[in-house]
Amino acid sequence: MAHFIRNLQTVDGLISNLYKEVSIEEMTKKITDLMAKQGYNVFDHQYGNLILEKGSRTKRLLLGAFATYYKFSVTMLPNTENELTVNVFQQSSGMSGGLIGMNQIKTELIRLNFLFANI
Repeated sequence: MAHFIRNLQTVDGLISNLYKEVSIEEMTKKITDLMAKQGYNVFDHQYGNLILEKGSRTKRLLLGAFATYYKFSVTMLPNTENELTVNVFQQSSGMSGGLIGMNQIKTELIRLNFLFANI
């Protein structure tokens, strides 16, 4: 069952979505499973806060746009009426990969927006 209701906001470096009838624990598990399938390492920092990381920061610094490195943070906030707001923040600018790296980060954020809309 899809829990997604609507996208609240999408701006540079931020995705904010609204979900219904799902707890923070359930959403954490869904995001962890989904992102692991996408090749991300998921670090659960505390209640409703996740870090999504893919690739190597060191390789990105040495090889620029030829190496993959993405880092995003996810926060979950419960709302009234059994709703949950999930925010995805861009944590790496892609500057170490130059203009190509910055464009790669922007493209990955668009892809994540689609993935999170299908939860």
